Amino acid sequence: MVYSPNVRLIATFVDLSIETGQQMYDTIKLSRKKFDLVSRRHPWIFSGAIESDTSGLKEGEVVRVCDHRGLFFALGHFHASTIAVRILSFEDTEINAEFFRRRIEAAVVLRKKLGLFREDNQILRLVHGEGDGLPGLIVDYYAGVAIIQCHSIGMHQSVEWIVEGLKGALKEELTAVYEKSSGALPERVGAKDGYRYGTAACPHQAKEHGIQYAIDWVSGQKTGFFIDQRENRALLGKYARDKKVLNCFCYTGGFSLAAIQGGATEVVSLDSSRKAIELTEENVRLNGMESKHRSVVADAMEYMKELGDQYDIIILDPPAFAKHRNKRHQAVQGYKRLNLHAMRQIRSGGLIFTFSCSQVVDKTLFTNTIIAAAMESGRRVRILEQLHQPADHPIDAYHPEGEYLKGLVIEVSD
Repeated sequence: MVYSPNVRLIATFVDLSIETGQQMYDTIKLSRKKFDLVSRRHPWIFSGAIESDTSGLKEGEVVRVCDHRGLFFALGHFHASTIAVRILSFEDTEINAEFFRRRIEAAVVLRKKLGLFREDNQILRLVHGEGDGLPGLIVDYYAGVAIIQCHSIGMHQSVEWIVEGLKGALKEELTAVYEKSSGALPERVGAKDGYRYGTAACPHQAKEHGIQYAIDWVSGQKTGFFIDQRENRALLGKYARDKKVLNCFCYTGGFSLAAIQGGATEVVSLDSSRKAIELTEENVRLNGMESKHRSVVADAMEYMKELGDQYDIIILDPPAFAKHRNKRHQAVQGYKRLNLHAMRQIRSGGLIFTFSCSQVVDKTLFTNTIIAAAMESGRRVRILEQLHQPADHPIDAYHPEGEYLKGLVIEVSD
């Protein structure tokens, strides 16, 4: 039964557990005062909204959530943290292998509808947490290999069901499944990374819009590649013909290779990490693009101070400057300084592709920060494009926090 505020039933709240089909789930009760906020179908329930005692619950277990009257509201994974429950279903159902099979199959069907399984594109996100009704779960796909990253204990405990769901949905399009959750979960969980199905050589080659990449999910950041910039890289390629391009925070060189593919005359990849530069150079060699590329190991903020007007396009795709709200002001100041340096140095008529992946900096705040930098630069700045994450990173309409990637293409002139 789906919760409806119009349902008038007499229900008895049971502190220990209530039977759902063949499965018994411990139950938590929501506060009457906070229920109006919770009932808006946001997929998180915060600890402050819970009225009942949760001290006896196990982290990661599925719990049955009831309103203040004891009426069913949702099922979700419990965690002893600020986000106490990550909701899996607003329907009264069993959370089992069949549940995961249906959710994963629906996620794969969507990606196929989007046309992302192609010979020239073998890199995509298969499951995007709340956007696919599986909060705490990320699954990325690289030419037959699925990389699972669990951001909740409940999802980590469900890995066997997840693997079976992937095998059923992808069939012959799946050769291996690797779980990389140790860095995303508390140490006390004891999560171990490794193959859960099949094996594959790593680094592993896969194509994005015809460009070949060597993906290292074992030692690389996240699951080995930043898939969320796929369409923004393709857009850069359309602007890059006959341009000189600087790609700051290059990591594996995705924007650099897209610019060269698009016809750039010269591309410089910049990163403070020697390891990132080595990854970029490996991908450049893999695609035979060495003649138009060079690398620089340096701090982007310092490098751009005395850059001069030698670049037509500058890409600013830094790591998250803030992961918590108490760091938001500091992050905003960082974005402002970084973009101000680029605005002052870029050639007149040049373009800046600028991004933020900080979830606590929303798109309005990010845009206002870029405008503030523009005002201080004293140059004319026009917004040409507003960028975001691609369709294989869907956003649950009730979960605005899922829109984490913001970007602008701006033109700077005298």
